[in-house]
Amino acid sequence: MIYLAALALAVGFGLPLAVLAAATAQGKAIAQGLESMSRQPESAASLQTAMLIGLAFIELFILLAFVLGFQLSGKMPDITAEQAVQMAQTAVEAVTQ
Repeated sequence: MIYLAALALAVGFGLPLAVLAAATAQGKAIAQGLESMSRQPESAASLQTAMLIGLAFIELFILLAFVLGFQLSGKMPDITAEQAVQMAQTAVEAVTQ
């Protein structure tokens, strides 16, 4: 029962958290890259190349989280709402005894 709850939380919250973290990292990387380019315009080409490589790695993190989310969602059991309510009632009874 705890395994299924942890799996549901991982699938439900894991991907959005990964996307949020990666979006924040991409925003910071772009902001710092543009700031560096404005300070030293002569090195803009090399900074842009390094920034794009870094952004590609950050995007890879999102894609890996997406694939992992699909793999974990495949492990979720196919249960009906009635079965979920029955499992929850059984868990509550076990805790209260």
